[in-house]
Amino acid sequence: MASRPVVAGLNRREAIATLSGVALALAGCGRSSHRKEITFWGAGREGDVAAELIRGFEQEHPDIRVNVQKMPFTVAHEKLLTAYAGETLPDLCQLGNTWIPEFAALDVLEPLDSYIAGSREVQLDDYFEGILASNRIDRTLFGLPWYVDTRLLYYRSDLLKQAGFEEPPLSWQQWSEMLGAIKQLVGPDRYSVLLPLNEFEPLLVLALQLPEELLRDGGRYGNFRGPDFRKALTFYDSLFERGWAPRMTNTQISNVWDEFGRGFFSFYISGPWNIAEFKRRLPPAVQNHWMTATMPGPDGPGVSSAGGSSLVVFKTSQVKPEAWLLAEYLSRPSTQQRFYDLTGDMPPRRSSWQMPALVESRYARAFLAQLDRVRSPPKVPEWERIATEMRLAGERVVQHVQTIDEAVVALDRKTDEILAKRRWMLERNTLPGAT
Repeated sequence: MASRPVVAGLNRREAIATLSGVALALAGCGRSSHRKEITFWGAGREGDVAAELIRGFEQEHPDIRVNVQKMPFTVAHEKLLTAYAGETLPDLCQLGNTWIPEFAALDVLEPLDSYIAGSREVQLDDYFEGILASNRIDRTLFGLPWYVDTRLLYYRSDLLKQAGFEEPPLSWQQWSEMLGAIKQLVGPDRYSVLLPLNEFEPLLVLALQLPEELLRDGGRYGNFRGPDFRKALTFYDSLFERGWAPRMTNTQISNVWDEFGRGFFSFYISGPWNIAEFKRRLPPAVQNHWMTATMPGPDGPGVSSAGGSSLVVFKTSQVKPEAWLLAEYLSRPSTQQRFYDLTGDMPPRRSSWQMPALVESRYARAFLAQLDRVRSPPKVPEWERIATEMRLAGERVVQHVQTIDEAVVALDRKTDEILAKRRWMLERNTLPGAT
């Protein structure tokens, strides 16, 4: 009814032209309404940057719109579990690779092997194998590494040289000699290394450097009473017993950069984000007197933890092919270079490490070397709870609340309690991937 007055009074040619225009406009609206939409969830700073990176993807794929939703890291895990319960998971998501076992156990992650087999953008042999392995559960790849994180040494090169050493340590024995010499140099009010008691990563890295698994029988029970973890815990405790590390958390000092700058400690185990922080926060007098080095191991160069975030596609997605296209785009070396420029997050692909910003960074070289020697923590959904108990066990030993023997027995007992449901599911073959 409403269209009649528009056509009324026009000759036949004008009427046809008018109606044709209306039809074209409606057809255009129809095409717009069929534009596919991908929902992508990113966390922290990476979520902010993803919105900028994705503009290029939308230009390449004008028929696809990406809805980027950002979430703070502090609530990301809870939000994902809430979305799982409410059946509102996104299509593509940034997921910490230590969370992949948990969401794989929930059977919500899309296996990526078939997508990668048909991809021209993604070549798995271009990825650091240890990081890639952290995304595999029972040989199935559930995540595509987006950026990598591993821990190594930041150290005061000037204080190390004053203590009589030109190069950083390669073994626990060499490191012990250096820590002892630095402590003698700096005196009773300063220390050789900072190992915050509220962080589990230093003890975890030491434990991963020994061959025994931290869990036994396919992740059914704790293996902390084994000789390898005892050796790691004994070495960790010795750093405090000899007065080389202060018995404190990182909340008990003003901030790590100020204290590192004034020589309160000379070694610190941390990740790649601190390169930018040390450049920005250390005083000018110290800027040429710090460096990074790979982790020393029990008998030579050591491994470190395989961390970082990955891109996952959820099974509930109705646009899986499009979500994979976006994962491919975010994984391109050129996109990863832009990502590094914006965040400082290090890329998981070897080819991406050819970018000038990384090639020319003297601080990044140790990370590149360390990425060839990384190892995943146990791939069980309960790992983060177990890691917390491991940290508490280490703290009790350092604070003389428990002996090493008492601590490892208690830690195994607590770990076995945490893994009780996993054992129950495995016995009934109801856990995804159970054999």
